[in-house]
Amino acid sequence: MIRFYKTVFFFTFMMWTVLTSLAQTFDDLTFGTNDALEIVTWNIEWFPKNGTTTVNYVRDIIEAIDVDVLAIQEIDDTTVFKGMINELENFDYVLMDGWFGGLVYVYNTDRIEIEDAFEIYTSSQYWNPLPRSPLVLKFKHLGETIYAINNHYKCCGDGYIDLSDNGDEEVRRLTASTLIENYISEFLPNERVIVLGDLNDLISEPALNNVFTPFLNKPNEYMFADMGIATGPSSGWSYPSWPSHIDHILITDELVSDFWDINSTIVSLDIASHMSGGWSSYDYNISDHRPVGLRITPSPLSINELSGNTLTTINSDRKVLSITDVLGRQCNYEPGKILFFLYDDGSVDKILSSFESQIE
Repeated sequence: MIRFYKTVFFFTFMMWTVLTSLAQTFDDLTFGTNDALEIVTWNIEWFPKNGTTTVNYVRDIIEAIDVDVLAIQEIDDTTVFKGMINELENFDYVLMDGWFGGLVYVYNTDRIEIEDAFEIYTSSQYWNPLPRSPLVLKFKHLGETIYAINNHYKCCGDGYIDLSDNGDEEVRRLTASTLIENYISEFLPNERVIVLGDLNDLISEPALNNVFTPFLNKPNEYMFADMGIATGPSSGWSYPSWPSHIDHILITDELVSDFWDINSTIVSLDIASHMSGGWSSYDYNISDHRPVGLRITPSPLSINELSGNTLTTINSDRKVLSITDVLGRQCNYEPGKILFFLYDDGSVDKILSSFESQIE
């Protein structure tokens, strides 16, 4: 009889645990806002890791964090993934057909306007350094054009770059960084670009074995927005299972001044702390990676012209090629300065930048 009661108790406890897990809510999990751009990278570890349970969790998490753009890696079942996103109101996806386990974007249709999406480095000569072709997304947020490049670098290795071995994992990641930096330099030199993804290596290593030197060697052109996480306590890292911080968000110089705004932030989203089972439940049902999210407000390219003592908003389809200060030095848009804007039609405007950002 005692054994019978123990069996009933155990069964009841397990049913309660399962039902609690399935009923999990994320009411206190938030990140997205209406005013800033929130963009997140998330290796979701071969979605759906635990079948329908994973689908239910991920759907609820996407709704809860309510970000503008999610760059996701490791979608194993694209059919199930599409079905899940189709159940979400105000969200859609960008997925290159015919590639399993590839790279995906999920975006908020109320706040994001997609202008283009395409893969780069798709031919076989690039498969060694880039086994998953980077996925580029050109989009508008509050009228401002941004480029995102979603990546999933080759994993593993011994931590050392062996330049004599083309199959060395670190060499493959170093080459991947070189290729992406070359693409930005050649095709997007004056655009606002966010490079993000599971890059499978540390950004805080010494230069001798750092696979991100193509970016780190150009501090005036690129910045890892998550460097503070990488050099901070392990409790904030994106890959607790190792532990290490290998999911990164890189921004180009056109966004750096915006990143230093007091309202900008970057963080590894500790979703597990919002689950009754903690990290073990998150790891078993969702992923072994935490999402890394950036909040930033890109300065508008709508500008103000100095006409006598009056500031008049310029409405133009001209594309800004560069901005320089009164000494001729190239700079970013900053309020309260006299700036010179060079356009693609050869014209130049002398601007007294507004102290308040204006978007019409």
